Amino acid sequence: MDLGELQKRAIRIHDLYDELNRLERGRGWTREEFMLGFAGDVGDLAKLVMAEEGAREMPGGRAALEHELADCLWSVLILAYRYNIDLDDAFSRTMAELESAISARLAKNGSSA
Repeated sequence: MDLGELQKRAIRIHDLYDELNRLERGRGWTREEFMLGFAGDVGDLAKLVMAEEGAREMPGGRAALEHELADCLWSVLILAYRYNIDLDDAFSRTMAELESAISARLAKNGSSA
């Protein structure tokens, strides 16, 4: 699945959540609430990574880690959608900028990478 297909699927789930939230709470989530949810997911991910590395106990094991990584990806895809960001373009641009900056620093420091 490419990034566009992932985002389309994420948006379908987003729309279902919006419908459910409107039915159960009378409103959908704001962009800020999505960001707060994402921050919580990142905290959960951090705990699961620590568990994977043996630094703490967390239920769920590898399956929970996989789930949380997918949940975080979903949040990033939805935040990009809600803020009208072309994530494919932004990612390509950012990676090119990072590659150029890191390569320049490596060249400056005598690396052949």
